[in-house]
Amino acid sequence: MARLPRLTVTGYPHHVILRGNDRQDIFRNTADYQRMLDLFEQHSREQGVEIHAYVLMTNHLHLLLTPLQDQSLSKMMQAVGRSYVQIFNKVHGRTGTLWEGRYRSTLIQTERYLLACMAYIDLNPVRATMVAQPEDYVWSSYGHYAGRRHDRLITPHALYWGLGNTPFAREAAYAEMVHAGIQADQQRALTDATLSGWALGDAKFIDGLKAQTPRRLSKDRAGRPPLKPL
Repeated sequence: MARLPRLTVTGYPHHVILRGNDRQDIFRNTADYQRMLDLFEQHSREQGVEIHAYVLMTNHLHLLLTPLQDQSLSKMMQAVGRSYVQIFNKVHGRTGTLWEGRYRSTLIQTERYLLACMAYIDLNPVRATMVAQPEDYVWSSYGHYAGRRHDRLITPHALYWGLGNTPFAREAAYAEMVHAGIQADQQRALTDATLSGWALGDAKFIDGLKAQTPRRLSKDRAGRPPLKPL
């Protein structure tokens, strides 16, 4: 069966996962983490991609972003992936692939899943028991949204601005939301949709997308299609 093209629609938020091949580490030291952030900052601006949230784990990474131009997401990921591997292999004296195939991505319904996805991303190090609290992890977008530092890579989504009328109010509301965690069904839905490549949203959202892309948006029911009445 032919592989479906990635589901990408300009102007909608997308959750992206990029994994190391065979679960190997893609970051070995501080310089590796910073190099990846620098590459994303450079190529997201060049290709027209707004990055709303991210986390760099030891053997994979997550992004929440909005592509502003046709093909901008794929072009950014290709440019970053290739550049990073070349530098990583040279610095660490290795050869061969670093990534586990293509990056995985899904398009998400903004009102229903965007803030949940941000919390899901920033809580990754906590779920992995790498840190006790999200603020203890340096390589994520949490510090920016919680008011601990300014991150040039981040472009806040309009939904984030609605969390409060002042920077302090927004930062406090975001920190409270992340510390409260997300529901298990939301976490499962975000993971499953991203790995499978199907759009994530309610029926009305999915129906609205059909006019914007010829690509199939959800998994078909197994088995043969029902017979039409005679």
